Amino acid sequence: MNERSEPTTGAAEPLAGGDRVDSATEAFVAHRNLLFTVAYEMLGSAADAEDVLQETWLRWMKVDMGQVRDQRAYLVRITTRRSLDRLRTMRRRKEAYIGSWLPEPLLTAPDVAEDVELAESVSMALMLVLEMLSPTERAVFVLREAFTVSYDEIASAVGKSPAAVRQIAHRARRHVDARRPREVVSPSQARAALESFQRALEARDLQGLLDVLAPEIVLVSDGGGVKRAAPRPITGADKVARFIVAGLGKAEVALTGESTVVNGNPALLVRVDGEIDGVIAIDVEGARITGLYYVRNPAKLTRIAAENPLTLR
Repeated sequence: MNERSEPTTGAAEPLAGGDRVDSATEAFVAHRNLLFTVAYEMLGSAADAEDVLQETWLRWMKVDMGQVRDQRAYLVRITTRRSLDRLRTMRRRKEAYIGSWLPEPLLTAPDVAEDVELAESVSMALMLVLEMLSPTERAVFVLREAFTVSYDEIASAVGKSPAAVRQIAHRARRHVDARRPREVVSPSQARAALESFQRALEARDLQGLLDVLAPEIVLVSDGGGVKRAAPRPITGADKVARFIVAGLGKAEVALTGESTVVNGNPALLVRVDGEIDGVIAIDVEGARITGLYYVRNPAKLTRIAAENPLTLR
């Protein structure tokens, strides 16, 4: 896709050099959090999302501001195209990844959890489902479902006709709906389940874990070949509880959990002997945990020290 062929609209007077740079910079900064969220939802990697933003910035600085009517739409279009290019190269990287691959967890402000749409769109559970889509399907789904971008704008971003984009959106939505959680619980319900899980984890209480885990629970752990993790997802409350107790609950180590908010949802920061061991994100239905997503790969734990601003607008 050639960004130089993007349709430009508007008849504004061209800006002088210094004014043009100031205007471009102001627009980019104003929409930066949105662009990061778009790139992150498409890629599942904060590091790659930051690289995409750098590429977007460099491309944006070459654009004639006088020919851009909707700066937000134009920036989202550039970001989408850069993300699509990177997503296709990341697939090879993921194929060579050791064990299960999980998105990079982001520490987010507590109020993100109160924004139901945002919290669901960046949840670990949904981000993992998006991994099953093709790059174009993922781009179309993310832009349409999370950011309510028009079909015409999406078509321009992904290089398809609006009619084709509608078909892709329908197909992607069907795939996601078949795999996404059946119900969305309130943040308070999720926190209650997490607190029960935390108490059982710290006490190495097998029965306590069984009480809070749903019978059909799935545990996905990501060690990246650096930290111990299950090579494949583990299914079933008994198997998951025993794996957790055997792997993390060794009597000779001090095991603690700290409640936090990751990807807009309640999560647990796990420490072993005082050192950060990983982040556990959860999926809850009713009062029980149906999904555990444990990221232990140290390379993916760089975004849990400071809050990451995310937005859909």
